[in-house]
Amino acid sequence: MVASQVHLVRHGEVFNPDGILYGRLPGFGLSKLGHRMAAAAADELLGRERPISALLASPLQRTRESAAPIAAAFALDVQIEERIIEPTNHFEGTVMSRALKKPVNWPFLINPARPSWGEAYSHIEKRMLAAIDDAFDSVESGDVILVSHQLPIWVTHLSVAGARFWHDPRKRRCALSSITTFERTLVEPATEATSGADAATTPNPSTEVEAGTQPPSSEHPENGAPVVRIIEVGYVEPAAELNAAATDVGAV
Repeated sequence: MVASQVHLVRHGEVFNPDGILYGRLPGFGLSKLGHRMAAAAADELLGRERPISALLASPLQRTRESAAPIAAAFALDVQIEERIIEPTNHFEGTVMSRALKKPVNWPFLINPARPSWGEAYSHIEKRMLAAIDDAFDSVESGDVILVSHQLPIWVTHLSVAGARFWHDPRKRRCALSSITTFERTLVEPATEATSGADAATTPNPSTEVEAGTQPPSSEHPENGAPVVRIIEVGYVEPAAELNAAATDVGAV
């Protein structure tokens, strides 16, 4: 037996009055509004009346604090999962509007498909899918919650949708304290073959992006056996009303 669903929860608003791109920097915890947003996510999960068997969080302060009300709601300990951490970024610690005006930084903007300013999307995909697969296999029943960050969650969404990784960061559908839910399902060989053929015709600006054009499978069986595939089954924004007053500028 395995987990029925894995929920990727994004952290709440971070206290960041200077508008720093905080990335993996220490000392960036939730604002007062962020704590309310995290509580809204916990209330949403509790209201679903689904058993939660495990709760994991990125090691950064904002995700650990966002996991706290979920832990309290379900009487769970928070386990740290390094693979769902925020990606690295060249501009970490800067104010982007200022950093972009400096010619010394321009070479880091030349390849938005990889991207050239930080951890490759393909690397983020690999570690996130591995963490999700392990989360499914870590319990005998119930659901597992992973509290993570905007870009890792969005890359996971793009990957399972078979979409290209190259995107406009301003248009990610991953609001503060949002919940994106995944399941694993068996896919028959004929479907798998068709998906692969479709993906092969999808244009992409770089080979780094190609991994995101075919939905990933957890196994690679021989002789045409069904494959296990991760699929997205839901997205909600429990803190939507609070998001209207929130500031969300520090994500990479």
